[in-house]
Amino acid sequence: MSPGRSMSDQHSAPASIWHGGGPDGDEQYLDRTFRQRDNLSFKKMDQSEERDLDSLEEFDGSDSGSDFETQLKAGKRRSLRVPVGTPRQKRPQRAAASHSAPVRPEVSPNATSPARSPRSPQSSSREATPSQTPGRSQTTAGHLYEAVTGGKSATVTVVDEWLDSYKQEKEAGLLELINFIVQCCGCKGVVSREMFDSMQNAEIISILTKEFNEDSVKYPLSSPGPQWRRFRAGLCQFVRVLVRRSQNSLLYDDYLFSSLLALLTGLSDSQVRAFRHTSTFIAMKLMTAIVEVAVVVFTQTETTQRRYKVEQGKGVEHRAEERLEELQAAYRELQEHQEELSSLMNAVFKGVFVHRYRDRVPEIRAVCIQEMGAWLKESPSTFLNDGYLKYLGWTLHDKQGMVRLQCVLALQSLYQENDFIGRLELFTNRFKERILCMVLDKDSDVAMEVIRLLLLIQQKTEEGLLEEDYTRVYPLVYASHRGLACAAGTFLYHKLCQESQDGEVENYRATFFNLLVSFYIQSKYHEHGAYLVDSLWVSAGAELRDWETMTSLLLQEKGLGQSLNDEEEGALIELMVSAVRQAAETRPPVGRGPPNKRILSMKDKKAQAQDRRRLTSHFILVLPQLLAKYSADVEKVSCLLKAPLHFDLETYSSTGRLEKYLDLLLSQLCGIVEKHTEDGVLEACARVASALCFDRYTFSARASLVVGQLLDGQVDRFTSQLNELLVGNADDDELYSAARTLKRISAFSSAKDLTSWQLFDPCIQILKCGVESADINKELMVPALKCASFHVLWEKVRFSNSTPTKAELKRLKQEVQSLFALCQSCLPLAEAEIRDQAFILLCDLLLVFSAGVSGFPVDVSLRAEMASFLLDYIFTDPEDDPSNEDEELEIAKIAALQRRRNQLAGYCKLVLYGVLELSSASDIFKYYSKFYRDYGDIIKETLSKSKIISQVESAKTVCLSLQQLFSECPHTEGEMEGSAQEFREIRELARRLAMTFGIDLHRVRKPLVSVHEDGIGFAFRGAGDGGEAPPNLLFLEVLSEFSFKLVKQDRAHLLALLKSMCPAPLPAWPPLVMYQRSLRGGGGAREREGEGPEDTPTLKRRRTMAEGSGSPEGTSLDRSGFPSNLPTPSLTSTMLRQPSRPQLAPEPPLGSGKDGPSEPESEDEFIESPLIRRRGRQAPVPRAPSPTSVHSDLDSHLNLLSLIEEDDDGEEEEEEEPQIEDFSSDESDQETRVTLPSTRQSSSYLEGLFD
Repeated sequence: MSPGRSMSDQHSAPASIWHGGGPDGDEQYLDRTFRQRDNLSFKKMDQSEERDLDSLEEFDGSDSGSDFETQLKAGKRRSLRVPVGTPRQKRPQRAAASHSAPVRPEVSPNATSPARSPRSPQSSSREATPSQTPGRSQTTAGHLYEAVTGGKSATVTVVDEWLDSYKQEKEAGLLELINFIVQCCGCKGVVSREMFDSMQNAEIISILTKEFNEDSVKYPLSSPGPQWRRFRAGLCQFVRVLVRRSQNSLLYDDYLFSSLLALLTGLSDSQVRAFRHTSTFIAMKLMTAIVEVAVVVFTQTETTQRRYKVEQGKGVEHRAEERLEELQAAYRELQEHQEELSSLMNAVFKGVFVHRYRDRVPEIRAVCIQEMGAWLKESPSTFLNDGYLKYLGWTLHDKQGMVRLQCVLALQSLYQENDFIGRLELFTNRFKERILCMVLDKDSDVAMEVIRLLLLIQQKTEEGLLEEDYTRVYPLVYASHRGLACAAGTFLYHKLCQESQDGEVENYRATFFNLLVSFYIQSKYHEHGAYLVDSLWVSAGAELRDWETMTSLLLQEKGLGQSLNDEEEGALIELMVSAVRQAAETRPPVGRGPPNKRILSMKDKKAQAQDRRRLTSHFILVLPQLLAKYSADVEKVSCLLKAPLHFDLETYSSTGRLEKYLDLLLSQLCGIVEKHTEDGVLEACARVASALCFDRYTFSARASLVVGQLLDGQVDRFTSQLNELLVGNADDDELYSAARTLKRISAFSSAKDLTSWQLFDPCIQILKCGVESADINKELMVPALKCASFHVLWEKVRFSNSTPTKAELKRLKQEVQSLFALCQSCLPLAEAEIRDQAFILLCDLLLVFSAGVSGFPVDVSLRAEMASFLLDYIFTDPEDDPSNEDEELEIAKIAALQRRRNQLAGYCKLVLYGVLELSSASDIFKYYSKFYRDYGDIIKETLSKSKIISQVESAKTVCLSLQQLFSECPHTEGEMEGSAQEFREIRELARRLAMTFGIDLHRVRKPLVSVHEDGIGFAFRGAGDGGEAPPNLLFLEVLSEFSFKLVKQDRAHLLALLKSMCPAPLPAWPPLVMYQRSLRGGGGAREREGEGPEDTPTLKRRRTMAEGSGSPEGTSLDRSGFPSNLPTPSLTSTMLRQPSRPQLAPEPPLGSGKDGPSEPESEDEFIESPLIRRRGRQAPVPRAPSPTSVHSDLDSHLNLLSLIEEDDDGEEEEEEEPQIEDFSSDESDQETRVTLPSTRQSSSYLEGLFD
C-alpha cells in the first residue's frame, strides 16, 4: 500500500485489503501491491527497521549443524518435517481479529472417515473420496507438465485451475502437485494415493528412486535444446505464479507449502542427481517468490503500524476506536504472516541451501548462488549482511567457472545500488584481493564479468581501487578473448576520461589522446595497436573516430600547445591507422574475432558505409600533408600508407576538385619510392599503387600512367647497368645502385603484373652469374630471385585467364624448369638470406606448378636437396652464446625461429598436397619429440592431415621415421653400443606418436597392424640361420609402445606373425619376450623400466550397491566376477566433504526472542571463513550387509546403480577430494596467462598454412 494514501482510504477497506475475497480479489490485490512495492525506497524501510524490530521476527541464516531441523516457536508452529499431506492444526485466531480473519478453504466433509491411516494419528481426514478416481492425480500432473513444457497455456490460468481443484480437496490437489514435481525430475514413477496416505517422505523417495527406469542420464533440467529451455523458464514461472496467487490465503494455511517444502527437502538430499537438481531448483525459485511476498508484507506492516500510531496520537474526541481496532487486528495478522514467511524461508535456507550450495554438481551450486543474489537484492533488510554475504565470498573460490560466474553476477547487481554500498564495506575489504586475482581467471567469461564488477567498485565505493590494482586490469586490453578485452577497454576508458576531465574542457579530446598514447607506449606491446583500438572501440568509439583531433596533433609544430615528441607521434599514427581499419572493416583484428565472419545487418552496413565515407573525405585532404611530413621516417610512412587501402576510392572521382589531391598522393608515392629501399615501405607503396590502378575506377588511367612512368625509369636504369654487372666490371656504387633499383622492381612485381617489361631473362642471367662466381652479392641475388619467381607466377595467372598457344606453354615450362634448377643450386650456398629465399620460393613454385595430375614432375635430386636443407638448417639446435643475451639478440632469435617455421610449413604443404610422397614426411615426424617446443604444432597438424589422406600410409610413415632414428643409433644384436639416452628418446617418441592414433581402437586397427607388421619385418631383417639374434631385434621394444591400442583379434594375428618370423623353438631374447608380453596384454615396455604390476595403484571399483544392500540369500546373481571379501561400499555423498569444524556455540532457536537474522558476532567470525583447508579422503568403514534388507529384482538394482552419483575426481583411494572451502586463487587464475595475439601470424595459423 502506498505510504501517501489517506487515513480515510485506509479505513474504507478493512478486511478485503489484507485478505482478499477470492481469486479475482487476489489478482487485483497482487497487481496493486507489487506496483506499490516498486515505488517504495529501501531507505524508508531501513529507517523504520529499528523502530519495529520488536514486532518482527526474522529467520536465522546460520548454517551451523549438519542436519536440517527447523526450530519454531512453541505453540505457534509445528515442524516442517511432517509427512506429505498431513494437515496441520489451525492456529486459534485472536478475538480482536476474528471479524477480519482470512478466508481459508475447508476440507471436504467427504474426506473424513473413522479409519485412520498409519501415516500419523491425525490422518483420519486423509481418506480418498468415493468420487476420486485413481488416475486423477496422474492425469492432472501430466496436464501441468505438458502446460509447463509446451509453454502454450497461460501460466496464471494453469495455476488458477490447480488452485481451484486444491481448494475442493486438499489431499488430492497436493498429490497432483507432488506427481508433477516427480515428472519434472524425469522419473516415470507415480505416487499413488495409497503411498501418499501410508508412507513417509523417505519411503516414497526410496520407491521412486528404484522406479527411476530411465535409460539416459539426461533429465529435463539438464537436457539441451530449445524445448527444454522453455521448460526451465516455464517451471520458474509456474513456481512464481503459484506463490503470488497464494499469497493472501494458501501461503499461510500451514499445510500446502509446509508439505511441499518437506518433500523438496527430502528430494534435495537424494543420491539421484535428477531428484536433487530439480528439487533444489524448485526450492530456490520458491524461496525467491516467497522473499518477494515477504517484502510486500513487510512494507504493509510498516504502513499499518505507522497509521496506527498516527490514529492513536489523535485526541480522544477525534480518535476512532473502531478504526484503531481494525488497524491493530490487521497489524497483528501481518505480524503472523511475517512469522509464517520467515519460517518458510528459514526452512528453505537451512534445509536446502546450506547443503546444496556446496553440492558436487556445479549446476546445483550455480542455481543456489544465482537465487541468493536475487534474495540479497530483493530484501536487503533481511539478507544483505555479513551472515549471508559470506556464501558469495566463499563461492568466489569455486573450481567451476559457471558457479564463479553466477557469484560475480550476483555481486554486480548489489554494487549497482548506491544504498547497498555501506553494507558491502566489510565484504569489499575482505574479498577485494580475491576479486582482483580473478581478472586472470581461466574462464574468460568470468574474468570479463569480474572486470565489470571492479569498475562498479571503483565508481561506487569511496576507497575505490589503488593504482596497483589498475595495473592488474590494464594488460587485458591485449587479450585474445574479445569480450574480456572489451571489458578491460571499458575499464581503461573510464580511467582515461576521469584523468582527462581533470584538465581543461576545451582540450578534452587532445588530453584524452595524449593519455592514450602514453598508456600505449608504457604498455610495451607496440605491435598490438590494432588490438588496443579494438578493445576501446565499443566504449571509446566516438573519440577514436575523431580524425580531426588526431591529424591536427600530428600536423602541429613541435613546441606548440600539446605537441607530441617523435615516439608519441609514431604511437598515435599506429593507433589512428588501426582506428581507420576498424571503422572501414567493422571486424576485429586477426585472432580475436570468431572463426566465421559475422554477417552484418543492414543497420551495421549503413553505419560502416557512413564511417568509411567520412574518414575518406577527411584523409583525402590531409594524407598528402602527413606523407610529406613523415616521408623520411620508415616506420611512420609505412604505417600511413596503409590508410588508403581502406578509403572509398570512388570519392576521388565524385568531384573534380578532389583530383588534385589524387595527383598529390601519387606524387608523394613516387617520391617515397625514390627515397627508400626498405622492403616494408616498398611493399606498402606497391599495394597503394595497385589499388589506385584498379580498372573499376575512372581515374585508374591517370594512376596507371604515373606508376608506369615510375617503373619505366626504374627498368631503364636497371637495364643500362646490366651489361656491366654480367661482365663483372661494375664498381661498388654501380652494384649498390643496381641492387636498389632491382629491389624496387621486385617489390612492385609482387602487386602488379610486370611481364610486359620482360625482366625474366636478365634476372636469370644475374642468378647464373652469381651462382657460378665466387663473389656473391646477396643484395642483388635476393631481389633477382623474387622478380623471376613473380614473373612466372604472373604468366601462370595470364594463361589461366586466356588460351595460350603451345609455344607459350613450352616457353613457360622451360622458364619454370630453369628457375627450379637455379633455386636448387642456391640451397647449399653459404649466404643464409639467399638459401632461405630460394627454399621458400621453391616450396611456393612447386605447389603451384607441380601439384595435380598435369603438374611438372619433381626431380629426385631436388627432393634430396630439400630434405637435406631440413636436416641442416631447420632441425638444428641454435647456437646459444651466454655472453650475448641482449634484447636485440633475442629479437633476432625470434625472427629466425619464425623464418624456420615458415620454411617447415612450406615443406609440409608439399607433402600434404601430393607434390612429395607421404613417406617424405618421415624426415619431419622423427623430430616430433626433440623439437616439440619449436615445431610441435606444425608437425602434429601435418600428422593429423596425413591421416586424412591415408591412414595406413601415414602409419607406415610413422614406423619409417622410427626405423630411421633406430638405424642412426649404434646397436648390435639386442644391445645398444652407444648411450642409452638416445634409445630412451626413441621410445619416448614412439610413445608420443602412439598417442596420436586416437581412442577409437576399431577405426585405427589397420594403421596399427601395419605399424607392427612393418616393425616386425624391420626387426628381423638380416636374421641369420645360426640362431643368433637379428641386428635390429631391439626395435621390438620401440614397437611395444604401440601394443596397448591393439584389439584382441589383432594381437593374436601379430603373435602368429611373430612366431612365423622366429626359429622353431622361440628363443628367450629379452626384447622378444617383452614384445610378446605386450601383445598378450602385459605391462609392455614399462616393465623393463621396473614398473611392475605391483607398482601400479589399483583403481577404485565402481559402487555396485546402496549402503547396506547386500545380495539376498539364494539369489541367482553370478558373483564369480566380483571379489567376495570386499565390503559393500557406502553411498556417495552428494555434498563436497568439509573438514571438521570447531564446535560453535549453540545458536538460539527461532522462537527464543532474538529479533533479526543470525549474523556473525564480530568481524572476525566473518573474516575467518573455513577456507584453505584440505584433508585426505578417509577410507570407508566396512559394513556388513544387513540380512533384513529388502531387495528388489536385478533390473531394479541395476537401474538404481546407474543413477547413483559416482566420485568424479578420483579413481584411487588415497586421492584427495576437492571441496569448495579449499579453493584458492591459484586454482582458477594463476595457471592462466593472458594470451596476446600476434600481429604477424593468425591464431588460426595452421589452418591458414594448409588451406
